[in-house]
Amino acid sequence: MAQRGRPRDTEADERILRAALEQLMEYGYAGFVVDKVAEQAGVAKTTLYRRWPTKDHLAVAVIARMQDDVAVLDTGDVCADLTDYVEQIALGLNRMRRAGRQGEEDDLSAGVVAELVAAAARHPDTGALVRAVFARRNKLVLALINRARQRGALHSATDPGLLFDQLAGALYYRLLITGQPIDRSYAERLVTAALNGARPLREN
Repeated sequence: MAQRGRPRDTEADERILRAALEQLMEYGYAGFVVDKVAEQAGVAKTTLYRRWPTKDHLAVAVIARMQDDVAVLDTGDVCADLTDYVEQIALGLNRMRRAGRQGEEDDLSAGVVAELVAAAARHPDTGALVRAVFARRNKLVLALINRARQRGALHSATDPGLLFDQLAGALYYRLLITGQPIDRSYAERLVTAALNGARPLREN
């Protein structure tokens, strides 16, 4: 059957997402205006709104693109691989925390992340979109953990989802609640602590 309608312009998508990321980083969520994104990207407002009907939808698409830019490497060392990945998550969260807050390094607000969490809680469609984005991305790291379990690097009873919940949940708790640093040092300590409970027991 022939496809109906005009094919989607992927080049326009790229321009929109690049412009949206720049706007979000410069102005933060409060100053993130969809019409300005359309103007910077050189597309009609209707073109943008057909793809992403609200500011929330567009912001989620930007987050998804940022996630896709981070590789999930499997070198065979599950501790090193998870530490590197957790650090990359932390870097992205810190970047979102500082969006639109140049010169306010002491501000511990969660910034864009908190705004998206709130939007996901308020609007069921945004919440479903956020969950779908993270579910798609998390499949990669869950597969990494599962492979480590299969080769004996982790206990056979290890639940990949529960293990990753401990890692990601701790990052978001620090970002959204305590405001404490999330950096390489914390990633190393967090992964080591989580894996200590997942290592297979060794006989003396």
